[in-house]
Amino acid sequence: DGASGSQQSWEALRVVDSPKYDVIVCGGTLGIFIATSLLLMDNTLKIAVIEAGVLQGRAQEWNISMKEMEELVELGVLTNEEVTEAITTEFPGCRSGFKNDEVTPLRGGYFTNGVGYECVTPNVLNLGVSPSILISRVADRFRELGGSVIEKCRLQGVVVSEAKGAALDIGKDKVPLTTRLVLDCMGNASPISRQQRKGIKPDGVCAVVGSCAAGFEKETNLIGDIIYTNSEIQDKNENGKLQYFWEAFPVGIGREGSTLLQPGESDVKTTYMFTYMDANEDRPSLTTLMEDYWKLLPIYQPSIEDPEKDLDVKRVLFAYFPTYRDSPLQPKWSRVLAVGDASGIQSPLSFGGFGALTRHLERISGAVVEALDGDLLHKDSLSLINPYTPNLSATWMFQKAMSVKMGQKVDPKFVNRLLATNFQIMNDMGMKTITPFLQDVVRFDGLVGSLARSFIADPLFMPQIVNHVGVPALIDWLGHLTMIATYSILHNYYSPVVRYVIEKNPSMSEKDRFKLKRQMEAWKFGSGYDYDLSEFNNE
Repeated sequence: DGASGSQQSWEALRVVDSPKYDVIVCGGTLGIFIATSLLLMDNTLKIAVIEAGVLQGRAQEWNISMKEMEELVELGVLTNEEVTEAITTEFPGCRSGFKNDEVTPLRGGYFTNGVGYECVTPNVLNLGVSPSILISRVADRFRELGGSVIEKCRLQGVVVSEAKGAALDIGKDKVPLTTRLVLDCMGNASPISRQQRKGIKPDGVCAVVGSCAAGFEKETNLIGDIIYTNSEIQDKNENGKLQYFWEAFPVGIGREGSTLLQPGESDVKTTYMFTYMDANEDRPSLTTLMEDYWKLLPIYQPSIEDPEKDLDVKRVLFAYFPTYRDSPLQPKWSRVLAVGDASGIQSPLSFGGFGALTRHLERISGAVVEALDGDLLHKDSLSLINPYTPNLSATWMFQKAMSVKMGQKVDPKFVNRLLATNFQIMNDMGMKTITPFLQDVVRFDGLVGSLARSFIADPLFMPQIVNHVGVPALIDWLGHLTMIATYSILHNYYSPVVRYVIEKNPSMSEKDRFKLKRQMEAWKFGSGYDYDLSEFNNE
């Protein structure tokens, strides 16, 4: 202790009998949700949320499904009335489409129309919620429960003593904050995660550009696009080859009887163009992608001829989202745990972490409370909260299939053919297959069923797929697929036995009890059985 880091912080740890806080959550935008959940589970905890700026949500809507919002209500983080207040947009569902050319509407499948396939899935990312309202209401609840929000508090560093706790350096002129546990909710740009991953090149990148603008055709602004293509793979010469995808959401329309505009009355829409690629330094800049976005937007949205003249642009958005195979991130230090995007818990196919956080909120909050109760704050114990999940690891194959390596030769129609075939089969299999997939949940039954049917539908395409992703990547993926099957069996047949053993052995040590509970959670979430399919039983 004291060998490196802020000496002021080390001194703050030495002079206290016990840390001031049980938990300090770094990063308030999403951190306020987990902080509130923790206090709802144990209101004796002393918790602070620190935020570099002012704790407030952005103007841009978050798109999410009602399923995720209901999970927040079940935990008590939000009320039904607050959810209704926060919903600023609602529409029936989202389209998925994969086409070699822009043809809308499109009927039939890839091999019958020669263009592609599209379908609409109801109740997926069909809500636009106001982050400012959500965060304001949750922050109020957090304060009412006794939590502290410390704004304009920029983290400079953390020192950790396994024996006494952790101290946060928040500036030379400020007294360091002491805590038993640090939760890193600072997103994929977290300085703590970056320090741990220092020198490690991202395994993939999702690059996103887009805008929110008025001026689109009102009559067709009725549903969203969750993933959509209308062109073949683009050859960017020295920048490599890219498949461009689109995503779009109406803004400001709502349910019957609400104060929002009705479907067909809003001309405001958020549109994104994104692509998957490796982290090669020769890949195109966001500037290049943004130029392509403005050039291709009129093809994607035919009611727009000249974006500069026809659109009233409200916001422009752009970002890189680095992704790592080594996810979720295992703690390198005791008393420090990465949560949400900082841990890489989201799918490498997605670029929004709110849905991933809500899915895991109850699990992570419960595990953290138990870790605090049992003083199980060593990195070995905390690592059980961010376990290997084979269904998350398996999605790496999808990103690899949807991207093109530098210098790789590929049929320009490859991605559209692959996705059009698979999505048609998943849609034909029903909502219980396609809906979880679109919400980043992979299950063995749906995955194997759709892949088997895809092989039957297009058997001659299989050699191209193997050649595109490579044999080593395929073998790696088969390993994760096997583990999804194993985790499914363990969850369904072994977890009840483990749960019974825990209940019948009150003398079991806290550490062993904690380990077994986390293992059962890993089986459940790693197999996708945390996703409730009962709503689709009447299909």
